[in-house]
Amino acid sequence: MRVAEEMTEEPVATVGEDPARAGSWWLRRIDLWVPAAFLALAIVVLLPLWIDPNGRVLASNDDDHGVFLFVLAHAERVVFDGAAPFFTDRLNAPVGVNMMANTSILALSLPLAPVTHFLGGGVSVALLITLGLAGTAFAWYWVLSRHLVHSRVAAAIGGAFCGFAPTMVSHANGHVNFVNQYLVPFIVWQVLRLREPGRVRRGGIILGLLIVAQCFINEETLLFTALTLGVFVVAYGIMRPDVVRAVWKRFLGGLGVAAATAGALLAYPLWYQFFAPGNYHGQPFEPDMYVTDLASLVGFARQSLAGNAALTREMSVSATEDNTFFGPIGFVMIVVSVVMLWRSAAARAAAIAGLVLLLMSFGPVLKVFGHDTGIPLPFGLISHVPVIDLVSVTRFAMVPATIAGVLLALAVDKIGTYPARRRRLFWIGMVLALVPLIPKPLPVVQGDPLPAFLTEGTYKPYVTGGRTLITVPLPEVTTGRTGMRWATLMNLDYATPRGYFMGPADPPDDDTGSWNAPRRFTSDLLWRVREYGQVPVLTDADRARITADLVYWRAGVVVLVPGGRNPAAQRAVLVDALGEPQLVGGVEIWDMRGLPVPPKD
Repeated sequence: MRVAEEMTEEPVATVGEDPARAGSWWLRRIDLWVPAAFLALAIVVLLPLWIDPNGRVLASNDDDHGVFLFVLAHAERVVFDGAAPFFTDRLNAPVGVNMMANTSILALSLPLAPVTHFLGGGVSVALLITLGLAGTAFAWYWVLSRHLVHSRVAAAIGGAFCGFAPTMVSHANGHVNFVNQYLVPFIVWQVLRLREPGRVRRGGIILGLLIVAQCFINEETLLFTALTLGVFVVAYGIMRPDVVRAVWKRFLGGLGVAAATAGALLAYPLWYQFFAPGNYHGQPFEPDMYVTDLASLVGFARQSLAGNAALTREMSVSATEDNTFFGPIGFVMIVVSVVMLWRSAAARAAAIAGLVLLLMSFGPVLKVFGHDTGIPLPFGLISHVPVIDLVSVTRFAMVPATIAGVLLALAVDKIGTYPARRRRLFWIGMVLALVPLIPKPLPVVQGDPLPAFLTEGTYKPYVTGGRTLITVPLPEVTTGRTGMRWATLMNLDYATPRGYFMGPADPPDDDTGSWNAPRRFTSDLLWRVREYGQVPVLTDADRARITADLVYWRAGVVVLVPGGRNPAAQRAVLVDALGEPQLVGGVEIWDMRGLPVPPKD
């Protein structure tokens, strides 16, 4: 337990070592009230979505909201229809999507398949984000209160910061995977416990199983955790070589057991992710496109009580990537906490790990208030390293936000030993730091309702025999979200071409990661019409190419989504290419069942 003892400068009891303390009635009551408070706060943050979870959409990132509706609908099909867990042919028809190469959150979506089936994917999204925020906060509270601090108040403050920091609330705008981090504190603690005698086999197996579970929640978070622990161990080892010499054999032995356990269970899923059809390499943007702005360290996030969206936009790439934003007093209190804990080698190592990941999040060139300074940074040396190149760089800053929560908890625990005047100043600083960071409810918008054509099942005769339902605008990232949302709220009962997912840009020639299916004549044409509202004069050759694309997509019916951008222009192009539509179930449709259906590969 040396690391925990060094952080607190006193021996810290593990669960069960002090029955009188652990079993006292007031501690038990606190342990009930704290998670209840976390859950209540999470519900307040998600309340606008809970009012109508299947009808409303998270306004700050409706695209990613749609992605998680998709993965939840996929899991529903896995459980209720026996679909393959690592692949789906219901999106991007006829090619399909490699679900392991996407954020499929199978560890969450499969258990919630009954909720998705009976109550709808929107309810599952709201439930996962709510429980993710509250669960992450409580998990850190549990580990802190049992292993690192004596004060339940300190543990509650640390847990609240880890679970509701601006970065977590920001990602709650649509990133279901990033807000469900309740396994991370237990992974961290199991790694640290590998130094204890007798933990090699048992501890290694437990750690390996936690790694497997986290892999099926979010691999990026697992990567961040591994990098952070690696930096922590190296920094701690340099500062305390005597400890390293005493424990390194059993520590490495435990890591070996964990690696073997996780490797055996993840061998096939990871092979499928990186080598099966639909795999890709790299991201559809350069490493310096989404980075952490230096000014964001002392700014306020959009969803913080003191946040100003217009100002935050100058320091952040999107509303779901406000990854630091500690506020001026908050940043000062984090620094104060590091100074207070400086005598502890473990606390120094944690601070160093947070600083290293923060520097990585700045990207290859330092940016301040949205402007490149031209100052090169170390990340430029590793930006194209495999696996690292799959990460959105600014997300490395999620690590120092979590470490800040731990350090604040340790500082709160220690402040009780200080003179009264310094205690008062510390608590004044904490109040001024934390109150402006209180999260506001997430903004939502009303989604387009499903037409009777879908809800009454009228579409079913059109999609038999492997045919697809094609919505116009075509499902694409940012432009065809309604069509994709319709398909997911129908639990992927029909297949549809294209969509918003990660896959190769143009296989087999270009396997660079892309948010879109490979371009085709019709998809480009309809995108331009929707974007600019100009109706082109189609030639017979153009109509032939449109027909060829519809055959490729195995079209059974084309449905014009009502409203949206330039609907009259889109309708005019469809009428020119396909003839006059029918009005069925509240939408205009074109019956494509006369087209041939090519055989599946």
